[in-house]
Amino acid sequence: MGTRWRNRIIAFLMALVFVCALSGSFYFINNLERFEQKNYFETDEFHSELGEYANALIRSEQLGTVSVESVKEKITVTMEEIEEHRYEYGSLDAQLDNIRYQYEERIQLAENGESSENPEEVIAERDAKLEDIRKNFSSDEHVEKKIRAEKEKLVDDYFDDESNFPPVSSLLSDEILYFFEQNGEIYTNTDAQFGSKEQLFSENNMQYVTNYTIHGDRYFHSYNWPYEDWLYQALTDVRGDFNGKIGVPSELASDSLLMTLKTSYEENRTWFWRLGISSLIVLLLWFVTMLKIISLPLQAAKWQNLYEIIPVDLRIAAVGVSTFLLLFSLMWMHDCINQLTYSFSTVWATEFVISTLASACLSLLTYYQIRYWIAGMRHLSDFKQEWTKSVALRVLRYCKKIHQHLFRIVKDAFINTATGIQAFLLLGVVFGLGFGAIMVFIDFFFFLLYFFFVIFVGGPTVVLVIKSIGYFNKISIKTEEMASGKLGEPIEVKGNSVLSKMAANLNVLNQGVKVSLNEQAKSERLKTELITNVSHDLRTPLTSIITYTELLKKTDLTAEDRVAYLEIIDRKSQRLKGLIEDLFEVSKMASGNIELAKERVDLNQLLQQALAEYDSSLKESNLQFRVVNTDKPLYAMVDGQKMWRVFDNLIGNIVKYSLENSRVYIHVQQFENKAKITFKNVSKYELNGQSEELYERFKRGDTSRHTEGSGLGLAIAKSIIDLHEGSLDIETDGDLFKVNICMRVVE
Repeated sequence: MGTRWRNRIIAFLMALVFVCALSGSFYFINNLERFEQKNYFETDEFHSELGEYANALIRSEQLGTVSVESVKEKITVTMEEIEEHRYEYGSLDAQLDNIRYQYEERIQLAENGESSENPEEVIAERDAKLEDIRKNFSSDEHVEKKIRAEKEKLVDDYFDDESNFPPVSSLLSDEILYFFEQNGEIYTNTDAQFGSKEQLFSENNMQYVTNYTIHGDRYFHSYNWPYEDWLYQALTDVRGDFNGKIGVPSELASDSLLMTLKTSYEENRTWFWRLGISSLIVLLLWFVTMLKIISLPLQAAKWQNLYEIIPVDLRIAAVGVSTFLLLFSLMWMHDCINQLTYSFSTVWATEFVISTLASACLSLLTYYQIRYWIAGMRHLSDFKQEWTKSVALRVLRYCKKIHQHLFRIVKDAFINTATGIQAFLLLGVVFGLGFGAIMVFIDFFFFLLYFFFVIFVGGPTVVLVIKSIGYFNKISIKTEEMASGKLGEPIEVKGNSVLSKMAANLNVLNQGVKVSLNEQAKSERLKTELITNVSHDLRTPLTSIITYTELLKKTDLTAEDRVAYLEIIDRKSQRLKGLIEDLFEVSKMASGNIELAKERVDLNQLLQQALAEYDSSLKESNLQFRVVNTDKPLYAMVDGQKMWRVFDNLIGNIVKYSLENSRVYIHVQQFENKAKITFKNVSKYELNGQSEELYERFKRGDTSRHTEGSGLGLAIAKSIIDLHEGSLDIETDGDLFKVNICMRVVE
């Protein structure tokens, strides 16, 4: 316990020594210029007092007086002043017209007897002024005389004003001797017993003597300048300069003011040098001692762990505050030392003690903060790690988030530029109305301006806002109705605002929902038909197979019937197999699980091969085929087998569903880099304009489904063309059935 308190006392004494040495060194450096002179009479302080003494001499008229007449003799009138006076009120004609206008009403009233003035006297007065103005423009001497009279009047006013001649005295008036000469006149305050100036102002009689010049401008140098420059220049010229000597007698009383100042300066100078040198030496020794102490390992203190919990930026701020307070207390000590050097005072001595103790405590606080901070962070990486937990960084991150949030808000407001501008203009109008309501109490003009602003800007803005709110409510209600499934009628679109565009988009969405519902209903209908058709087409051959199988089980069948039944079962089985294979193929194409073996194929030749497969069927039919090919081969990168399947399905449909004794047209064309193959025939069944549904699986033109076929031919053909990045379109016009195939060709 004793060791701990002893260390604390030593630390406080070290801090006390530091602040005293630092304050003394600072005082020494700051006042070095003041005490660098060995003699008081060489200091700036004495020369400043000497200047005040010289000023008091000339202001108190101990060096003679300045007469009014001497100043008036210095008055001059320049040509520039004459011209300025002449044209002060405008040109000659303008001044004459102005005088006539001024006297016109007076003359009229006098002539009508409405005033007590004599008309002739008023006219004579006017004519005199007119004549004076004409002389101003015709004679420079006339103007010069008037200007000189005005300046002489100003000189008289200057000397009549007693505030220009206040009583002036100096504290050193009885302690300094002077001897000045001007134009043969001698001005001195010396004793008559001295025979000459040289004898009086010799080094034997004076402890300080110097040649001195008092300039004439000191006559008014310390006072305001309410008059024109020419007057002060005239006063300076009349006063002139005084050249002579000023000295301090050797036989001054020791208690005189000047000797007291001299003695005080010498004593303070001796004390200053002793204090300064000793303070610098002590400060140097203190630093050497501290270097040894700092090199010793720092023992952990109880509050060090608590100090390390504080964020690093708050620690920096605490060091800054304690350093600032330390500098403030050191400046306080410096002021106390300055005051004590001039005169001892109990108040200043008390403040010196208080400021010294405060500086010692603050220096200890600053030292331990820096010491423990450095001990806790020996590497730059430690500081970087601590900085990530700082309050400043947290605040910065929070401000950044706020800035980003505000930026996003403003950016979102200006996604639609027109809406953003309108919103900010509306805010401007609102703030303008609020600000204007305050301004109306300042001036009536602001009330009128605010009234017009409310009528022509505020009123239309309020109406526009109310209409926009109503329109927005309609859109909101319509949105809720659509969300609940009530489509209803579209919203009326008004104008070209954002709300109008929103209403239009909502109408488009409403129409899209209706179309989607119709498509969904159609899809459900087609799905039902698909199931029905698949069931029908699969059940028909399967029923035949089951029926004839049961017949084969009979024992009384003849050989011819048995052979016939087996042929029927075989044919129906092949039919069922073809249906199932087509169904699997369509499913694979729809799912994309099929690979194409593309090669360079001539479409004309491939079409001819497909037609050749149906050669016997075409001859048995009563259809007339008209085939038109291109003159040259038409090549495309396709899977030959799949494309042959497309042509085979289309030609097979034509043979099955074409009207008897009709013509069939197949036309092959090339347009730039594309080939167009068209199949046209007249259907024997009514198509009812359902060209889109013919793509559907198991869909047939034969609605009674009496013909052979799977109903998957067009669906397979379209899937194959889609896989080749081509297009297959069906057009119907009455009973005319048309298929267009477009494919990309290569050279």
